[in-house]
Amino acid sequence: VQLQASGGGLVQAGGSLRLSCAASGGTFSSYVMGWFRQAPGKEREFVAAITWSGGSTRYADSVKGRFTISEDNAKNTVYLQMNSLKPEDTAVYYCAASSDSLSATLIPGLDKLYGYWGQGTLVTVSS
Repeated sequence: VQLQASGGGLVQAGGSLRLSCAASGGTFSSYVMGWFRQAPGKEREFVAAITWSGGSTRYADSVKGRFTISEDNAKNTVYLQMNSLKPEDTAVYYCAASSDSLSATLIPGLDKLYGYWGQGTLVTVSS
């Protein structure tokens, strides 16, 4: 399984970005896909997750109402639409895939449940 994240960049506070995560090398219908982020000097944290089969979504409280995770089954791609960005959203964003869909659905923020990780894409939000 390979995950390729893209779409990061520099944006002003209040702006928007859309991240993409292209998945290949597997059958993802039973996977949970997640986005995590790691800011400088901080631990990696959960952002959002989606169950590929049913489209059920979960969000961290810090991004709820501003970020939207979605999927395109035909393209094997997961998106993270980020609106109303804040300087504190600055981080490297990683997409991840979990084949343990039951556990990851129950605890989407537990990063050790995700066996596959993309390379990360940097998002910088200026004030």
